[in-house]
This record gives sequence, C-alpha cells and structure tokens, in this order.
Amino acid sequence: MNATWITIILLAVGTFLIKAAGPLVLGERELPERLRSLIALLVPALLAALIVTEVFAGDDRQLHLDFRLVGLGVAALALFLRLPMIAVILLAAGATALARLLF
Repeated sequence: MNATWITIILLAVGTFLIKAAGPLVLGERELPERLRSLIALLVPALLAALIVTEVFAGDDRQLHLDFRLVGLGVAALALFLRLPMIAVILLAAGATALARLLF
C-alpha cells in the first residue's frame, strides 16, 4: 500500500471520527442559536471561496482571467433569472466551451 492510499484511509477515518464526535459530545442537547447561525453563514462563504479559487487561481498562485470567467458570468445571470440548476450548469459549461472555441 503506497502513501496515497494510507493518506486517503487516514483522512477517511479522521473525518468519520470528527463527524461522530458531535453527537457523542452533545448528546441530545441542541446547539446554541449563535453557533447555529455561525454554521449557517459558513456554508455560503466556503462555497464562494471554492468558486473564486477555481475560477481565478492559476497553477502559479497568480490571478488568471480566462474563459472560466465567462462561464461564471453566464451562471450568475442564469441564477439571477431563476433558471433551474441544470440549465444554469449547462449554460455555464456551454458558454465556457464556446468562449474557448472562439478565442
């Protein structure tokens, strides 16, 4: 077994232990309202950070503006128009592919 598989297994076990620790420590108690509101705010912030990192970051840790930005713009417009999520994804992928093809 190589180092990659050992790392994957250790991360899986660690993730399981972290997820199991919550119910074991808290039991039947509810989380405080302040903590629940903080957790609710973390989800969109993490998603936004992942999107920005994937769209603007390059391999050399520099800011890159390329065809992915076109797809992000089309996705934002489609979400603004309240289109179904599958339409948002297909439009963004199509716009990105078309921009790469034309430029």
